Amino acid sequence: MVTFDSLRREDRSPAPGWRWFVRWLRRRLPTGLYTRSLLIIIIPMVLLQSVVAAVFMERHWQMVTERLSLAVTRDIAAIIEIIDTFPQDADYSDITRIARDQLNLQISIEPDGDLPPPREKPFFSILDGILSDEITDEIRRPFWIDTVGNSNLIEIRIKLDNRILRVITKRSQAYASNTHIFILWMVGASLVLIAISILFLRGQIRPILNLARAAENFGKGQKADSFYPRGADEVRRAGLAFILMRERIERQMEQRTAMLSGVSHDLRTILTRFKLQLALAGDNPDLAGLNEDVNDMQTMLEAYMAFAKGEVEEDVGELKLSEIFEKLEIDFELHGKELTYSIEGEDHISVRPNAFLRLVTNLASNARRYADTLHIEAKHGAKWLTIVFDDNGPGIPEKYREDVFKPFFRLDSARNLDASGTGLGLAIVRDIARSHGGNITLGDSPFGGLRATVRIPA
Repeated sequence: MVTFDSLRREDRSPAPGWRWFVRWLRRRLPTGLYTRSLLIIIIPMVLLQSVVAAVFMERHWQMVTERLSLAVTRDIAAIIEIIDTFPQDADYSDITRIARDQLNLQISIEPDGDLPPPREKPFFSILDGILSDEITDEIRRPFWIDTVGNSNLIEIRIKLDNRILRVITKRSQAYASNTHIFILWMVGASLVLIAISILFLRGQIRPILNLARAAENFGKGQKADSFYPRGADEVRRAGLAFILMRERIERQMEQRTAMLSGVSHDLRTILTRFKLQLALAGDNPDLAGLNEDVNDMQTMLEAYMAFAKGEVEEDVGELKLSEIFEKLEIDFELHGKELTYSIEGEDHISVRPNAFLRLVTNLASNARRYADTLHIEAKHGAKWLTIVFDDNGPGIPEKYREDVFKPFFRLDSARNLDASGTGLGLAIVRDIARSHGGNITLGDSPFGGLRATVRIPA
């Protein structure tokens, strides 16, 4: 049986070079269609914005900052020219006023002295580097700048012949400080586009999920009458093909059930006449073997009918695992055998009651005939229900563990025979497990016998 897990395991096969990397990356990417579709939209958008921010924005940011810094530097150079033309003891109040009113610069001329030691440059500062370069090129005098101390102001000190010019200006005069607005607009627009994409994707993926859910429910034998194809044309065609396939399968099942019912009715009528004639013949010892043959034929007929029908028409209901195991425990005690069980997780399960009860009973009865003890361990998780049957019987050779699930297959030890001896016990069990969307596997028990593991969706 090919399952999704087996396909995933095949995908893990090692491959050399870049193929191995592709497989490694694929295993770590989300597997859901909805998440993958979002990544298809989000990743190119993020890459595009990163390129725009790294290339265009950086160049634009740097170009505007260079022009603003150059303008401030030239204003300072003009002020220095004016100061150099004034006498040493002149009043610089007019220059200070002009710089403040016309150039938006706060200046002061201080006595001669040493410039402060250079401050540590920030890790990333376009302004610090560009402004230093412009002052070096335009003014060509010793200087000291502070672009870090006050986030809104820039302080520049330039050493003149016997004085120090101190200039304080706003950061926005020398730095493209409004660039973040464009980035905010770009990020905001991207978030809006992502939100719209999520709404559209949910509408497009919901029909696919409904189709998958309907197919899964039909595979488990549940009714899916409420399913109706919706979504894109391709999804509608797939949904319509599923509906037609389901109808064909249901018609075949109905025809098979009707045919088997007719055959069963005719054979039961003949067996009833045999029993009536044997009853009228009285207690004849010579007819004892014939009576047993008739009873065996009736038992085998019921087993064949149960296997052929598969009880797929049964609706899903609630069962308690503890009640099932308690009844099996009593049955083992009556036969002088020992049964123990443990349940981990929720006790209630949603299955087809009669079919699931037959599955558990067949496995327990099989162990009771060939073993003295049986331990059942049930784990009811969020996604899977796993039931493990461990006995201390003779077990089944490994090479026959798949063959015993075939109808009418027999071994010398006959561990796959049910009470009727038809060889359908394990075949019925696997059919029921798979009709629930699960499977059953056989292995070695830690008690020395056979381990049967049933795993179905919770």
